[in-house]
Amino acid sequence: MEKIGFLDLKEQNQQVKAEIFAAFQKVFEKTAFSGGPFVQEFEENFATYTGAKYAVALSSGTDAVHLMCIAAGIGEGDEVIIPANTFIASPWGVVYEKAIPVFVDCDSDTWEIDPAKIEAAITPKTKAIMGVHLYGQPFNRDAVKAIADKHNLLLLEDAAQAHGAYYKGESLGKGAFMAGYSFYPGKNLGATGEGGAIVTNDENIYNHLLSLRNHGSKEKYYHDIIGYNYRMGGLEGAALNIKLKYLDEWNNKRRAIAKRFFTEINNPKVKMQTQLDFANSVYHLFVVTVEDREAFVKHLNTHNIFPGMHYPVPCHLQKAFGHLGYKHGDFTNSEYLAEHCVSLPMYAELTRNKVDRIIEAVNTY
Repeated sequence: MEKIGFLDLKEQNQQVKAEIFAAFQKVFEKTAFSGGPFVQEFEENFATYTGAKYAVALSSGTDAVHLMCIAAGIGEGDEVIIPANTFIASPWGVVYEKAIPVFVDCDSDTWEIDPAKIEAAITPKTKAIMGVHLYGQPFNRDAVKAIADKHNLLLLEDAAQAHGAYYKGESLGKGAFMAGYSFYPGKNLGATGEGGAIVTNDENIYNHLLSLRNHGSKEKYYHDIIGYNYRMGGLEGAALNIKLKYLDEWNNKRRAIAKRFFTEINNPKVKMQTQLDFANSVYHLFVVTVEDREAFVKHLNTHNIFPGMHYPVPCHLQKAFGHLGYKHGDFTNSEYLAEHCVSLPMYAELTRNKVDRIIEAVNTY
């Protein structure tokens, strides 16, 4: 019986290998290895794809979160509200600027940031709210934005897992002040290395970001502000330009697989993420919860299926944030999710036979 892993990067990259290698040849001919025309072309194409006016390509998704915080004016002592159930990169940008991440719980069904929990976390030090489009599904942006506007706060969006997702029929970038993306190889749009980007509709923010990523410089050797070396490489930009052409096709295959999971998995012991009408997910991850995770994973393993786990420790209980004083029991929904989550195999290249096997294995648990 063929093994089904959580993710298979090789098969997708083989599909576009010839095109990517041809693009690499052009990068080598121009020796455009750091930034340059291939990265600029990707920025233009990605901005158009996301519905934003501008895109700034970066060296990682973590860098995107960091520069969003700087461009938003977040500094020492400021507080930023963030969901507790997200990848650790979401709060990193906050702490890099000596600001304080203030965690809030997720909704018990959508597993996205719960708007009803936000206002209680707001203090005079709160500067922004960072929502995360977790697993590829948009959070309730309008509800969170209404709270942000009411309290004169900024809304930042971590879209690292949501390339191509739609909110109320529109691309995420269209309504974003700033949204950060990751092109880590395992993402729906994955680079041949590391990569990230910020999209924005604010020209001043865009120009600030261009300077921040390039040592605080608009003109070579003249540095107006403290900056960083966060440029995207030319090879990454060239590869992403090729892959971007296929992203909608790959996302639609993920949606078709997810539809089968939702309609054909009928085991009452397995709970799936609630999908809301306003959110058109791209299913970067397909997460379920079960009461006995160890037994469930062992059952899948006997069928030669090897799932993932996102994320077994919520942010507020990470040792890195121990100084903030959070404890077990503070955010029960996030903690339940962390203790019971399992990520089923999910990638565009899953064959019908493999999807059949996953569904059968889940239903026989």
